[in-house]
Amino acid sequence: MAAMIVRKISDATHRALRMRAAQKGRSVEAEVRAILDEAVRSADRPGIGTALMKMFRPGVDLEVRRNRAPAEPAEFK
Repeated sequence: MAAMIVRKISDATHRALRMRAAQKGRSVEAEVRAILDEAVRSADRPGIGTALMKMFRPGVDLEVRRNRAPAEPAEFK
């Protein structure tokens, strides 16, 4: 994982971060990570699973019908 250092944060900002982290029951570092994660994620941007599905999904949608009949138990002899 990458690491970064943020310098010259105002005392007021640091206090606000400490209070916000305490309200959520986490460390200041964890709170800053959560804020950064939320800031760079866009609701309009698809996740990795959606992007992969679009890349590899075939052009035909198939209807799959599930066989609901009970399965026969396996016999081990």
